[in-house]
Amino acid sequence: AYGPSERMAIDHFLPDGVAKCTLIFVHGGYWLKFDRSYWSHLAAGALAQGWAVAMPSYDLCPTVRIAGITQQIAQAVCQVAGGSTGPISQAGHSAGGHLVARMLAPGMLPASVHARLAHVMPSSPVSDLEPLLQTEMNINFGLDVAMARAESPVHQPMPDVPVTVWVGAAERPAFVDQARWLADAWGAAHVVKSGEHHFNVIDALADPASDMIARLTTGP
Repeated sequence: AYGPSERMAIDHFLPDGVAKCTLIFVHGGYWLKFDRSYWSHLAAGALAQGWAVAMPSYDLCPTVRIAGITQQIAQAVCQVAGGSTGPISQAGHSAGGHLVARMLAPGMLPASVHARLAHVMPSSPVSDLEPLLQTEMNINFGLDVAMARAESPVHQPMPDVPVTVWVGAAERPAFVDQARWLADAWGAAHVVKSGEHHFNVIDALADPASDMIARLTTGP
């Protein structure tokens, strides 16, 4: 557990021997569904490279606001950092891509934790939340313009941590656009994978020989 609610908990996967580093994976689901149990198989790639993997769940909208989820993930990252040594990489998919990107906002993490971030990979991220104001989902999100802008990574300063924005070329145009907006705003590395779509673009995390794992565990 990293907080008081049932969903504020982390699954830890440990390699044989001493872990070289730690990967934190934050799941998606439009801040409305899923939990860490759906994604355990994605730990395989980093584990095979000798990394520990941490996968947090978090409370969902409308029980909490998106800003509250952001704060929960910051708590989770701090707990993982407190129980580990060495560099930390973060990967997140869809809403999880938004959440790992938000960890790079100034002051979001303590300086000692931020200094350990080696690489952050928002995959198919939601980087600008303002378009959500025009969707029926906002009934659950409760966003207004000010809240949407505050929670949008595209409005954050360019981070001082290596970032790779990853997206499938066969995704819906909105996700392709959202990934490009973030990469452009941050001057970040931008990978567009041919033939991959929103639901298989992160499968490469399970493959220790994949380009995605290589990027996360060896740098951009």
